[in-house]
Amino acid sequence: MEQVSVVGLDLAKSVFQVHGVNSQGNAVFRRRLTRSQLVKLFEKLPPCLVGMEACASAHHWARELTALEHEVKLMPPQYVKPYVKRGKNDAADA
Repeated sequence: MEQVSVVGLDLAKSVFQVHGVNSQGNAVFRRRLTRSQLVKLFEKLPPCLVGMEACASAHHWARELTALEHEVKLMPPQYVKPYVKRGKNDAADA
């Protein structure tokens, strides 16, 4: 897998949207993952920056990913919206 430097993560109840980019901002992967698949993916990735919208489960996932040596940044929902150019959906949020 190409070197991933930043991962965008949109949290949900059962299926998460994950979008990884390299240092040039080019998409490396876009995936829909379950909870167990999410942990397995981040175990395989080298330490990188992970951005996610602050929501009910965000702090749990931030602790899990920090334990795997990733740097996690939580963003308030009002700051996530400007990044979405077209319709708001889980894939665009990631």
